[in-house]
Order: sequence, then C-alpha cells, then structure tokens
Amino acid sequence: MTQDDLLTRAQAWLAEDPDQETRDELAALLDGGAADELAARFAGTLQFGTAGLRGELGAGPMRMNRSVVIRAAAGLAAYLKAKGQDGGLVVIGYDARYKSADFARDTAAVMTGAGLRAALLPRPLPTPVLAYAIRHLGAVAGVEVTASHNPPRDNGYKVYLGDGSQIVPPADAEIAAEIDAIRSLHDVPRPETGWETLGDEVLDAYLERTDAVLTPGSPRTARTVYTAMHGVGKDVLTAAFARAGFPPPALVAAQAEPDPAFPTVAFPNPEEPGAMDLAFEAARAVDPDLVIANDPDADRCAVAVPDPEVVGGWRMLRGDEVGALLAAHLVHKGATGVFAESIVSSSLLGRIAEAAGVGYEETLTGFKWIARVDGLRYGYEEALGYCVDPEGVRDKDGITAALLVTELASVLKEQGRTLTDLLDDLAVAHGLHATDQLSVRVEDLSVIANAMAALRERPPVTLAGLTVVSAEDLTKGTEALPPTDGLRYHLEGAYKARVIVRPSGTEPKLKCYLEVVVPVAAAVDLAPARATAHELLVAIKRDLSAAAGL
Repeated sequence: MTQDDLLTRAQAWLAEDPDQETRDELAALLDGGAADELAARFAGTLQFGTAGLRGELGAGPMRMNRSVVIRAAAGLAAYLKAKGQDGGLVVIGYDARYKSADFARDTAAVMTGAGLRAALLPRPLPTPVLAYAIRHLGAVAGVEVTASHNPPRDNGYKVYLGDGSQIVPPADAEIAAEIDAIRSLHDVPRPETGWETLGDEVLDAYLERTDAVLTPGSPRTARTVYTAMHGVGKDVLTAAFARAGFPPPALVAAQAEPDPAFPTVAFPNPEEPGAMDLAFEAARAVDPDLVIANDPDADRCAVAVPDPEVVGGWRMLRGDEVGALLAAHLVHKGATGVFAESIVSSSLLGRIAEAAGVGYEETLTGFKWIARVDGLRYGYEEALGYCVDPEGVRDKDGITAALLVTELASVLKEQGRTLTDLLDDLAVAHGLHATDQLSVRVEDLSVIANAMAALRERPPVTLAGLTVVSAEDLTKGTEALPPTDGLRYHLEGAYKARVIVRPSGTEPKLKCYLEVVVPVAAAVDLAPARATAHELLVAIKRDLSAAAGL
C-alpha cells in the first residue's frame, strides 16, 4: 500500500466512524504523521473466523471498534436472512470489558435495522448465560461480546447459531463473505430503538437449570474460596451456590467486582503465573476445602487444592485433572451418553469412558467442535473448559462446573477423602496421565509461522531420548478429524508419550501440549511414577523447543 493509499483509506474510515473516541484517536495519528502505526492498523482487516473476532481495541480495521463490530453484525444479519431466518430472534450478551456494552447495543441496532428481532441481556453476565438463552428463547443466533481471559486492551465478538453452539466452517467463511460485501457503514441501518432488553427471567431460568447438575440430597458441605478475576461471575456463582445449599464462598474481595482494567493481575487468566496469588492468600487465611476461580466471562473454571508439598500450601489442578475428576464423578452418578474432549486434552478421559462403558469421542480444539458431538453428555478441554449440562448450555460453563466439582469435594469430604485422593485412585486404575504445556506468547506472529514451518520441514526424530514413531500434519485431516493447523507426534515405549503443536486461535501464542502415561501398579508406586513423568515432560519440552527454533 502506498502512502497515498494509506492516507486515503484512513480518511475514508475516519469519515464514517460513529465513535468519537476512535475518531479522535485516528485523527491524532493522521495529524501526527504516524505512518508505521497507521500502516499496522490498515494493513488488512481483523479476520472473522471460528472464534468470531478478537483483537486490541482502537481505531482502524485491524482493531476492535464500533465500525468493525457494526460490519460484523451486518454480515451476520445478512447471513441469517440468506438462510431464511428473516424475523428471527438474535440474543446478545456482553461482559464488563471496555466498549462491550457499546458493541452489544450496536449489534442490537443492526439486527433490528435488518428486520431481525434483537434481545439484549439485562447487564454484563457470564457467557454461559447467553449460550443458555439462545436455546431457552428459541433464537436463530446469539452474540457474546467478550475477550474472555485476554489482556485488558482486547475485546472480542463470539457468534453462536440457533443450536446454542459456536459457529464452525463453513458458516464462518459465509459470514465473513457477507461482512466483506459491506461497502460503507452508511449502508447499514441502525435505528435508535426497536430491540428488547430482557429482564432477569432468563437469568432465573438459567439458575434454576444449574440445580440439574447436582444429585438431589447429595452432600453440600465443602467450603470454598472464590475469585471472579475482576469479571462477571461473582453474582451468578454465589446465587447458584446459595440455591444449591453450599456454604457461601469466601470471596477474594480485591477481584470480586467487574473491572476492565484487571488491576491485580498481569493477565486475567487463572492459568497465568501470579493470577491466583490473592486467592491463595485468602485460602491460607480461611482454610477452605478448595479454591475456585472463573475467568472474566465465567465460562472457564479453575480449581486449586491444599498441598503441603508446594510453596504456599495450595496447588492449581491442571485442566486435565479437573476434567478427569468431573468425568469420574459423573460416572459414579450413573451418567450415560458420550464423553468428549479435544485432541489436546488428556487421553485419561478415554480410559475412564471405556472402563465405564460410555461413549467417547475426540474432536478438534474448541467447544465449537465438542458441543456438536452426537449424544454428548460431558465434554471438556484442558484449558479449564467443562460442559457438564449440554442440554442446558452447549458450551463450556464455569458456573455449573464449579457446582459439580464442589459437590464432588463434598462427597469425598463426607468419606474423609479429598480430590487429590481421587486423582491417586484414577492413576492406579488407569496409569498416571501427566500433562504439561509449552506456551510461547509472541509480539511478532511470524515467530509462530516460522516455528511451525521448521517442525514441518525438519520433524523431530527423537524427543527426550524416545523415538518419534509417528508425525502427523493435521492440516491434511485424519479419518476422524477435519483439517486444522497442527502437528501431532507419538513417541515409542511404555510411556505412550504424545505431543501436539498448534497456534492458538484466540491469542498470539504457540501452544504445545505434552502427555506421558506412566504405568502404576499400586499407590506406593505413585511418587516414583510422578518423578519419572516430570523428568520426561521436562526433557520433551526442552527438545521440542530446540526443534521448533524457540
């Protein structure tokens, strides 16, 4: 793009931007001759994919702003009308991030102007409430304005269709084509009124549904510390706990209320180093049975348990550990149907399902795939996402997952046992499934592309001294999976080691998922098995980093 082309594009964008804040920002860049910054913002457009949109807030087509959102909403409306859904209902939810309420209102206006019916949730609420509302209200689509656990400067736009699950191909490409076909925002009608703002009836119906995940009369004695991570989970989770009859969670006060600046954490993600420090501090003060955290839009659930062997006395469970615990609990409760997980999650779920005689299926990464499994009863992903009530919420749900894990902790507490004891039982029954992740956050996305290219051109022959016996390029798809940008390696030997490498779909990260399975004959073998697993995972991580040029 020449300098003249860049200035022409920027001035045209400025002329139709409906937001005074981003108009001022872009005008300042133009007046200051900030060529590099303008080039970054006008190098293309934010790509609408299977996660919808997600990006940094700011002016221009490569940022999240009202102009981009209005185009996305208009493209979605055109897609729905082309599918014969004219007049159908679109439900819109939003979190408490910067601009979320504005983006939600713009979406409602666009839907109304396009001849669809629009309904806004009454205030910032957890994403699973929106996913529930789509099915509950018989909507043809839903939109959630959220960037989940991304940094404060980001926002996003997640799209669901009428089945209550997120879009997958080819819908994403078809919506993107409709977005690209919009020439000017002046062509998009945006009335000032005409949509509905819902009351609390939908939230009440969701909360009533949360009771369904618990067994009537089950123990409800486990005590918890809870953090909302500056997000929107607190009121809904505490209401759900009160309905269920659990002791009120002790709240991490500094993180309890929504705050788009996320002032106490570097990244508002329970998996990130330091994010749980305040929760652990609260736990040391009140001595609960477990610590529970939601991410800012409360679709994920993190769990921590007392552990005298770690500094500070509390240990975060890996998502795979919580996934296995919830599966074991559901099996004990007599659940039937299909248990599903993504390919990057632990193979332990398959072992549990096989032993219980229930169905099992692997999908590509993301709940947009897990939610579409026929006969789904339970689905999980290692990144702290759990679907424990697919008939109610066909997506991950951090509220119902928190209820179910607290019920499990209560059942075990009545037996004088803990979540850690049950994990030990599962290791003895099925082998110690130890997982880890190598996650590399980048400023320059070419680092990810170069790493993937290096691994494709020179696949590792050994990792941790174990021969790589199969190397699959998942862009070609498999018998069971459609194509995706990823690599999968299986290693030789008794440990059934597995590695999957893929770019993150929602953040500038390269993610490598590692698993080793160490046989365990009896409980006495657990400590040496954990030591062996740790050594293997460290060595695989080291060798994989070298192979990828990281």
